[in-house]
Amino acid sequence: MEDYSGTFGPNPAFQDSYVTALGRGFSVMSTALDNNGHNCNLVLQAESLLMAKEHLIKSYGDVRYTIGTGCSGGSITQQQVSNAYPGGVYDGLVVTCAYPDDLSTGAEFADYHMLRTYFEDPSKWGPGVMWTPAQWAAVEGRPDPANAIVADEEFFKSATAPGGSCVPASVVYNASTRPGGVRCSILDAMINVLGPRPSSVWSPMEKKAGHGFAGQPFGNVGIQYGLSAWQHRLITTAQFLDLNAKIGGADIDMNPSATRIAGDDSALANAYRSGAINEANNMGNVAIIDHAGPDPGLAHDYVHTWWMRWRLQREFGMPADNAVLWWGPSPLVGDVHWANEAFLDMDRWLSAVERDHSARALSQKIVADRPADVHDRCVLAAAAGPQPTDGVCLPPLTQMRYGTPRTVAGALATDDVNKCTLRPSRRSEEPLPLSDAEWAQLQKIFPSGVCDWDLPGVGQQPTIPWQTYQDVNDAVIYGGRPLGPPPVSTPL
Repeated sequence: MEDYSGTFGPNPAFQDSYVTALGRGFSVMSTALDNNGHNCNLVLQAESLLMAKEHLIKSYGDVRYTIGTGCSGGSITQQQVSNAYPGGVYDGLVVTCAYPDDLSTGAEFADYHMLRTYFEDPSKWGPGVMWTPAQWAAVEGRPDPANAIVADEEFFKSATAPGGSCVPASVVYNASTRPGGVRCSILDAMINVLGPRPSSVWSPMEKKAGHGFAGQPFGNVGIQYGLSAWQHRLITTAQFLDLNAKIGGADIDMNPSATRIAGDDSALANAYRSGAINEANNMGNVAIIDHAGPDPGLAHDYVHTWWMRWRLQREFGMPADNAVLWWGPSPLVGDVHWANEAFLDMDRWLSAVERDHSARALSQKIVADRPADVHDRCVLAAAAGPQPTDGVCLPPLTQMRYGTPRTVAGALATDDVNKCTLRPSRRSEEPLPLSDAEWAQLQKIFPSGVCDWDLPGVGQQPTIPWQTYQDVNDAVIYGGRPLGPPPVSTPL
């Protein structure tokens, strides 16, 4: 129930908003399956929350509005469920140490994983090629490699490993002895959402199992890793070419592979349609307060908050006034009192919307009825007063807001392209001159072309709200289909 559950241990300094909520007469609910640390499948998260909310309404009557709160995985659940099932669960969100979803974040962490297999094994470096940790970080978009290491070791490896402890050892997947066993990766837990891989790309394990595993909703073909670092001469041409020639990818079991990850196009399309990659196109009707602070190398970079703001701005135009950002000095959360303060402010905000009986659309009411004192804020030190984020806090380095391997490679700031669309490589468009031999090497590295980040990604499309994944006979609908118009109640 704690605002920072799963990220921090119990701490008396934190003022948990659920205590305040109970004291003010709110009902408070939480379910096991809405905990992103237990379950990353947004459809199960949404269903769990909807069933709990239904039970609450049947037991106690109608609710005025619903406010979500949570850090890290708690922010993921709120934001991806709000986009995939708008209006069903949340009216307001209080998020911190935020990410917009699991799968665009997962593509970032996959890049870290693959980069580490190259950077941390000098035997892979070509003759005369040497790397320093500072240069690793330049490719990763960070000031140091700590974030990549934590993201990989604490999150990515365990989340994508097909073997594990999700079921008894006697039935769990083993590539050699039990290829048809239960796979424990988060992608396989989402197979109804992503769909199984087609037989044309089955691995030997899938052929033995007799079915495809869950599709891979990301790929790294065509990514010119370290492009901006090379352009700014933070790495040499030899390093740039050697890295891109040898980074490789991973197989369906996430074992290192010499070839890059092609990804599964149908899984990518399904990930976007389902909202597992959160395009934010259905989030105009929800109020958001995001409070945050500097990331001390714990894989919760503040750029993920800005991913959501930039995606909202892309979908709804500047300045995305349904979302408010608070930045403060306390690591990850900004201020230990802000979860409680944000809850109280969100209560005032939604109360104002509730009282607005005008003909305006809900999205317009949320913007128009936001209390005047609830706005972007920046506090650089505990004794400093609030300052607008368009002032001294705007520079990304002040906020400790950095990049990712894909933005260093040229991706847009929204960073929601999990597999890029390719274009032919053009010598004139490389940022630094290449010799004939170097140009020939680059063409060999990218025979199918390089990423065109100005084009939508493979399968990229708006989230389709309110999808179901089973038909009337309870058979699975891989990738989902819209539920259709909601039923209309008739007074008795």
